[in-house]
Amino acid sequence: MTQYRAADSKREEFRKYLEKAGVLDALTKVLVGLYEEPEKPNNALDFLKQHLGSAGPDTADVEALRLEVTELRQKVEQLSEENGELKAKLQQYEPPADEQAAEN
Repeated sequence: MTQYRAADSKREEFRKYLEKAGVLDALTKVLVGLYEEPEKPNNALDFLKQHLGSAGPDTADVEALRLEVTELRQKVEQLSEENGELKAKLQQYEPPADEQAAEN
């Protein structure tokens, strides 16, 4: 009898742990989504795997990536301007294409 109570209290502790960590809510949402799916998928386990992992990236990751994108866009713009300036300088030192054709 005491062994039964010990196992029961362990289960209850584990259930509280899962509830506190949000696991029960996540599982419930995914299972409800599967239940409400009009056409049931062939592989329910794959459905669960896909939808449990769909929480999305962390906000910090998204913010870091946005910052990186902004920095890279500025770098591209800077390099494009530099490229245009260098092309203009190169045109000063190269004779026009029609003069080169006349010489050959």
